[in-house]
Amino acid sequence: MQALYQWQLNPSLAKDLVLQFTADEEHGRAEADYFSDLVMQVIDKQEQLDREIDLLSDRAVIQLDPVEHSILLIGMYELVHRAEVPYKVVINEAVDLCRAYGAEDGHKFVNALLDRAARNHRSSEFDSRAE
Repeated sequence: MQALYQWQLNPSLAKDLVLQFTADEEHGRAEADYFSDLVMQVIDKQEQLDREIDLLSDRAVIQLDPVEHSILLIGMYELVHRAEVPYKVVINEAVDLCRAYGAEDGHKFVNALLDRAARNHRSSEFDSRAE
């Protein structure tokens, strides 16, 4: 989330961000390959992800808080491109990040938007829950 937040405020090459954050000992807890793929792919697919967010949101992407936007980009990417990550995990992680770093009620917005996205992109997971 921090790498994507920084990228929004100060655009740079994805590979440079990955190198910067993986060299920082504080960020050593992240799984390196997943982190690298996530940052590279989210930046590469940012326009597509923003279109998805915009369709599900009651406000324009440009109006989103950079923290919430970063969290939504990650969540949307995982919902659309990382089917091995259960949608509940994606949403829970996003809400937890937003509670820790976002605006006071930002987690409610993030939760609602990612829930709508999960219903669109992970309908089979919702269908299997009903059985």
